[in-house]
Amino acid sequence: MTIQSIDLLTLAPTFVVALGALAALIAELVTRRGQVAVAVGLVALLVAVPLAIGASGEQTLCTGADATCAYVVSPLSVALQLIVLGGSAVVLLMASADVTDRRVPGGEFVFLTLCSVSGAVLIPATNDLVTLIVALEVVSLPIFALVALRSDEPRAAEAALKAFIFSIASVAVSLYGIALLYGSTGVVAFDQLATVASVSSPTPLATAGLVMLLAVVAFKIAAVPFHAWAPDTYQGATAPVAAYLSVVSKTAGFSALLLITWTFADWSQVWAPVVAVLAALTMLVGNLVALRQRQAVRLLAWSSIAQAGYILVPLAAVAGSVAWGVGVTGAVVGYLVAYAAMNLGAFAVVAVTTRRIGAVTLDDYRGLAWRSPWLAVALAFFLASLAGLPPGLIGLLVKVRVLIVPVDAGLWWLAAVMAVATVIGLAYYLTWAAQLFRRPRSEPESASPALSSPWTSSVAVVVCLVVTVLFSVAPSLALGLADRL
Repeated sequence: MTIQSIDLLTLAPTFVVALGALAALIAELVTRRGQVAVAVGLVALLVAVPLAIGASGEQTLCTGADATCAYVVSPLSVALQLIVLGGSAVVLLMASADVTDRRVPGGEFVFLTLCSVSGAVLIPATNDLVTLIVALEVVSLPIFALVALRSDEPRAAEAALKAFIFSIASVAVSLYGIALLYGSTGVVAFDQLATVASVSSPTPLATAGLVMLLAVVAFKIAAVPFHAWAPDTYQGATAPVAAYLSVVSKTAGFSALLLITWTFADWSQVWAPVVAVLAALTMLVGNLVALRQRQAVRLLAWSSIAQAGYILVPLAAVAGSVAWGVGVTGAVVGYLVAYAAMNLGAFAVVAVTTRRIGAVTLDDYRGLAWRSPWLAVALAFFLASLAGLPPGLIGLLVKVRVLIVPVDAGLWWLAAVMAVATVIGLAYYLTWAAQLFRRPRSEPESASPALSSPWTSSVAVVVCLVVTVLFSVAPSLALGLADRL
C-alpha cells in the first residue's frame, strides 16, 4: 500500500509565490494599475522568506514503504531559496519604473516573473530527477515571454526566440539523460541514486546520462560552450529581465548542479573533469570577450558568463583529497550570495542611467560622477566588487574562498586559469569605472541638478549597495549563510 504524506506548510514558499503570481494578475485587471501588481508581487516574495526559513529540516511528498520524499528542505536549500526570493524582489523594484512608463504590462510582467520564481524556489529542495527537470522548465518558460514583452526593442522577439530554441533542445537532452540514468539504475530519487552510486561503478549508459544532465545545467547557467543564447537575450531584454537572468535563473541552475553533483559524488571521476573544463572555458572566454564589449548590458552579460565559471571551480575540484562537502557548498553558496548583491546592483544602476540619460554604451557613462555622484560611486563600488578589488572586499574574499578549493585538491592548472581570468577581468571593470570619473566632453552647467531617478529603481540600488557593503564589512554573513540556517 502506498501512503503519501503532504505537508502544505513545508511547500508554502512555492505556493505563496505561485498564488502571488495569480493575485498580481488579478489585481492589475481590477485596478488597471501596474504598480499594484508590482506591490502584490513584492508582498508575496517577502511573505515567502520566513516561510522558507521555517521549513528548514522538513520534508514532504513522501511515498512508499521506505518513505522516499520528493521534497526535502535542508539548510543549503533554504540559503538558495533566500537568494532567489531576495534577488527577485530587487528585480521587481527595478521593473517598477518600466511598468509605470508602460514599457511592459505590469500584471503580465509580475505574473510571469513569479511563475518563474516558483520553479526556482522549488529546485533546491527537489529530491528526484523528474521533479528537477519540470522545475527547471517552470523557471525557463516564463522567461522567454518576459524577454518578448519589451515593446520598445525590435530585437526582443528575436532574443526570446533564440533562447527558446536553445531551451527546447536542452529539454530533449535532459529527458534522454534521465531515461539513460533510470534505465541504468532503476531509480530517480536522489537519495536512492546516491546509494546506487556509492555501491557500484558507472556504466556507459549512466555515464552518458550524467554527462547529458551536466550539459543541460550548463545551458541554464550559460557556461561555455552552452552560452550562445545569453548575450543577445540579455541585450534584447529590459535591464530588470537581464538582471533576473543573470542572478535568479543562474541560481536555479546552480541549485540543480549542486543536487546532481551531491547525488553522484561517488562518481566524481565522471563529472568533475567535465566541470573543470567547463569552468576553465567559461572563465577565459567570458572575460576575453567582455574585453571587446562597448555596450553596458552586453558587457554585463559576458561578465555574468565569466562569473559562472568562478562558481564552477569548487565543484570541479571534487576529486582526490577534496570531497563534496561543507567546503565546496560553502564556497559555491557564498559566491552566489555575494554575486547576487553585486550584479543586481550593477544592473540597477544601468537601469536608472538608461532611463534618465539614455546610457547604452560605456562612453555614455563618461562623466557620470559630475551629473550624479551617488550613482557613479555606487556603480564603481559594484564593479570593484565584481573585479575583487577594494573597497569591494566581499568580491575578493569569495574569489579567495573559491580558489582555495582547487589548490587543496592539487588542481594547480585550474587555479592558474582562474588567476589569469581574474586579471583579465580587471581590465574591463576598471575601464568602465574610469569612464565614470572622467570629465565629460562638454562641461555641464554649474547649476544643473544631479540625475533624478525613479524612486523604486533608486531603492533597488540602495538595497544592493547596503547589502554589498555589509558583506564587505562582515563577510561571514555571506560565506556562512548556509551554516546558520
